[in-house]
Amino acid sequence: MNNTIKFLRKKVSVLPEIGLILGSGLGVLADEIENPIKIPYNEIPGFPVSTVEGHAGQLVIGTLQGKQVITMQGRFHFYEGYSLERVTFPVRVMKELGVKTVIVTNAAGGINENFTPGDLMVITDHINNFGDNPLIGPNDPDVGVRFPDMSTAYSKKYISLAKQVAHQLDIAIKEGVYVGNTGPSYETPAEIRMLRMLGGDAVGMSTVPEVIVARHCNLDVLGISCISNMAAGILDQPLTHDEVIETTEKVRENFLSFVKEIVKEMN
Repeated sequence: MNNTIKFLRKKVSVLPEIGLILGSGLGVLADEIENPIKIPYNEIPGFPVSTVEGHAGQLVIGTLQGKQVITMQGRFHFYEGYSLERVTFPVRVMKELGVKTVIVTNAAGGINENFTPGDLMVITDHINNFGDNPLIGPNDPDVGVRFPDMSTAYSKKYISLAKQVAHQLDIAIKEGVYVGNTGPSYETPAEIRMLRMLGGDAVGMSTVPEVIVARHCNLDVLGISCISNMAAGILDQPLTHDEVIETTEKVRENFLSFVKEIVKEMN
């Protein structure tokens, strides 16, 4: 961690206040950052490397809507073979650099049958279905408590702000519970029926570990899912990653407007 922080502090003169984690097909937001400093993950000491199509695999640091931000243009996943500790390492780096708030985004399959591909869903809660937890192991009390409270994992203040911004921009958004699965296989129709019974509205292969670690080190979190497809068994069609990228491209303008305005209004 120390080598990572030293390396990044040499690269930036102004410390970021907001961290952004951009999921599959959503990395376009990083292209909106002014005076960007772009650092490929493979150049950063201690960083994993993103291997998934639709993930640029770099940190982008600069100004967005007048706020200093650090952006992960592409994230890491458990299914790539990384431990959850490695997957969430960038969140701890963000905290050390001065970040107070993290916005996590993802492309997700719609479980809720009232959803439509292209919907944006503000995450109100999550279900950890990874069968693992990034906090397993020794705890550093200087970073966070041994047993962190997850009853408000997603900031009520920022959920309210997101709804207010959506209304101002006339963007119809959904709210719901995100289920985090390991992947990389998509779920079966039976698994989707089970997740719906458990209270899930959308399902994906990320986000939950990062949010757990963000809350452990006392960062406020806002989560946004792009419903890129309906989950298995809802529509009679196979699921592909190409469909995910195609759908996120279609909602690009709404996504950009929505998140940029949220960043502008955050305090």
